[in-house]
Amino acid sequence: MAEPTQHTFKSSVPQFCNSPTMIVMVGLPARGKTYISKKLTRYLNWIGVPTKSFNVGQYRREAVKVYKDFEFFNPENEEAMKIRKACASAALKDVAAYFSKEQGQAAVFDATNTTRERRAVILSYAKERGYKVFFVESICDDPEIIAENIKQVKLGSPDYVDRDEDEAMKDFSRRIDCYKSSYMPIDDEKDRKLSYIKIFNVGSRYLVNRVQDHIQSRIVYYLMNIHVTPRSIYLSRHGESELNLSGRIGGDSGLSPRGHKYAKGLATFIRGQNIKELKVWTSHMKRTIQTAEALGVPYEQWKALNEIDAGVCEELTYEEIQENLPEEFALRDQDKYRYRYPKGESYEDLVHRLEPVIMELERQENVLVICHQAVFRCLLAYFVNKPAAELPYLRCPLHTVLKLTPIAYGCKVESFFLNIEAVNTHRERPVNVDINRNPEEALQTVPDHI
Repeated sequence: MAEPTQHTFKSSVPQFCNSPTMIVMVGLPARGKTYISKKLTRYLNWIGVPTKSFNVGQYRREAVKVYKDFEFFNPENEEAMKIRKACASAALKDVAAYFSKEQGQAAVFDATNTTRERRAVILSYAKERGYKVFFVESICDDPEIIAENIKQVKLGSPDYVDRDEDEAMKDFSRRIDCYKSSYMPIDDEKDRKLSYIKIFNVGSRYLVNRVQDHIQSRIVYYLMNIHVTPRSIYLSRHGESELNLSGRIGGDSGLSPRGHKYAKGLATFIRGQNIKELKVWTSHMKRTIQTAEALGVPYEQWKALNEIDAGVCEELTYEEIQENLPEEFALRDQDKYRYRYPKGESYEDLVHRLEPVIMELERQENVLVICHQAVFRCLLAYFVNKPAAELPYLRCPLHTVLKLTPIAYGCKVESFFLNIEAVNTHRERPVNVDINRNPEEALQTVPDHI
């Protein structure tokens, strides 16, 4: 029996900021505010900052069940203005509840907020409660981008269900005109004491003012890397390895015969996709490099894509870990995301290691990432918005390619099994995670239900 090792993993959410942060969107309709809100919320949650988006338009739809036309947004429509103010107030109250009751650290207030008066109300509300405020203004005067955004996003909104497309386009354009009449952009002189970023024409230019803290610098860093160019990201694990065959975790073995077969199959699949200017990334480990070699194209190696470091458990089977380190095995099952292998890493560590990879994936167009099971899970969780508790159990089988295509407010996922058999390396969370469980219980997992 090996000597017991000290376990090290965080038991609570890391605190990135002393006081909660309100991220307040600003801009005319069809300027990508909700797109930015959703992406930013997903990113902050992924890096461990509990964040929620509050879309005021959704509050308005619940308050006014039937949308008639643009006149509702006319500044001279007093009754509608009362409803809109009430909706904004309700959203602000929910932000406060999120911070106080759910221990949220950031909230995205997704609305037009086009008047100085509205922004002053938000600032006052935040100041009274000790929140920090960071404005994100999206400015766009490119008619093609605006028209495409209306077509892709707004015409699919609940406001225009069963409406003629041309009629809906005209109505939405008039709605934009209603906001234009009272729109006062953030003023670089009058508002110089505010913290904000202005994004011009979906990222062609940026203006950043008074970044207050670490979390705001992370927001700026992220927003300056995202783009809306159509593209797809392909995720694949390496081909089956020799250590996969013996059920051993980690290590740096080469491919098995079936793994080499998969590498050739992946090359055929990728050629068949006819991908424009594809970039290929691998880890520094033999099994990903050997898989990429079969493609016959240049590839880039990233150390950040190396598999999770299992420390003292490297190249052991689960049975051996249970036999030699039963307490560690149980602790990992209790909190697989935050548990750190002795002298190794946790999934939480891996997420932070992979942040530069995510940033570069946001900057790039078409990329094939050949990686490892834990790395695959972390990357996939970012794109499909899975919480930390689910991340370590995402099913990422060998010899399967996932094609991820970002769409308006999410990500389309297509799965391609290349019909080459491989071992199953997936392990579900056991029913019994108590440290005093017996070996049979430790190695028994929840029945396969996926």
